Amino acid sequence: MAHFAQLNAENLVTQVIVVANQDTADQDGVENEAIGIEFCTNLLGGTWKQTSYNSRIRKNYAGVGYKYDATLDAFIPPQPFASWTLNNETAQWEAPTPYPTDDKRYTWDEATTAWVEVPVGE
Repeated sequence: MAHFAQLNAENLVTQVIVVANQDTADQDGVENEAIGIEFCTNLLGGTWKQTSYNSRIRKNYAGVGYKYDATLDAFIPPQPFASWTLNNETAQWEAPTPYPTDDKRYTWDEATTAWVEVPVGE
């Protein structure tokens, strides 16, 4: 099975669908993104890009609300906090302070731009 993401005019993902292998393959049974895109376009119209669960292509599996960046050829998740910056290699958002490496649980506090320990039991 192949997965394809539909993009709106702003390159935001509006839906992700599963397409059968035979609808993405050439006459020799070799998967081809262009064939899958043509199938999706004929079925539902719009603009489509292939995505994959294992991040084999486009760095991240697309989700509704993700943005497709043509320069990076990547699906980028929504920015979780204003202080976080995009890592262009991974297409993931990174906090200005690394997550602590101990066994405690933390949550991000945007007001202080720091990780705050979550008390046990919460």
